Amino acid sequence: MTLLNSDEKILVIAAHPDDEILGCGGTVALYRKMGIPVTSVIFCEGESLRYANQNIDMTLCSQNAAKKLGVTDIRNLNFPDQKLDQFNLIEIIRPLEEIVKEIRPTIIYCQYGGDINLDHEILFKATLVAVRPIEKYIKSIFTFDTASSTEWAYPRTFIPDTWVDITSTLEIKLQAIACYASEICDYPHPRSLEALKNRAYSWGNQVCLPAAETFMTVRSVYRGSSVPL
Repeated sequence: MTLLNSDEKILVIAAHPDDEILGCGGTVALYRKMGIPVTSVIFCEGESLRYANQNIDMTLCSQNAAKKLGVTDIRNLNFPDQKLDQFNLIEIIRPLEEIVKEIRPTIIYCQYGGDINLDHEILFKATLVAVRPIEKYIKSIFTFDTASSTEWAYPRTFIPDTWVDITSTLEIKLQAIACYASEICDYPHPRSLEALKNRAYSWGNQVCLPAAETFMTVRSVYRGSSVPL
C-alpha cells in the first residue's frame, strides 16, 4: 500500500473493544485504502464485567477487526471495563499523552463524551487534556457516536457537523464489527448488523449520500497562514 504524498497520521481513541469500529470503522478503512497510517487505542479490556469465564477474548476480536480495516497498529491498554471512574484522571491521561507524543497524529477521532456510558465521558475528558493545542502537529479532532449509547442519552447532544461518505467501505465496516460476535444483537437493536447498515444509510441520506459516518468537530486548526479549502 502506497502513501499518497501525505504526512497525515490518524489516531483513533475508543473506550471499549468495538467502539472503534462502530464510530469510525468506515472512515478508517478509507484512510487505509489511501495508504494513510492509523493507530487505534482501545482503553478497556471489555471482558471482566460481562464475559468473565466465558472464554471470550476481546483483544483477539479487536485484532481481527483491525485486520479487516487494514489497521496493523492497535494498542489494547486493558483498563478494567466500566471502572474508569475508579482512577484519577491523570492515570488515564498519561498513557494517552505518551501515545500522542509517540505517534504525532495529525487527525484524531475520539469517543463522544455526552452519552449514557460513563467510561466514554471520562475518556473524552482525558483525551481533551492529552491533545491540547500545544501539540502543534495536531490539525483536527473529531468525536464519533456509539450506537446504543449516544442516541440513548438525554438530552441528546450529539449534533454532527461532518459527514464522511463510506459507501465504498460500509461492507468492510460491517465485516469488522462482525468480528465482535458477542456484541452483535438481533434486529432491530441498534447494534444489529442490519441496524448499523440502516444507520449509515440514514446519516448519509441527510446530506444526499448513500451511506456515511458522522462526526462532531472538537477543534480544527489552520496554522502557518493556511486556510480551509
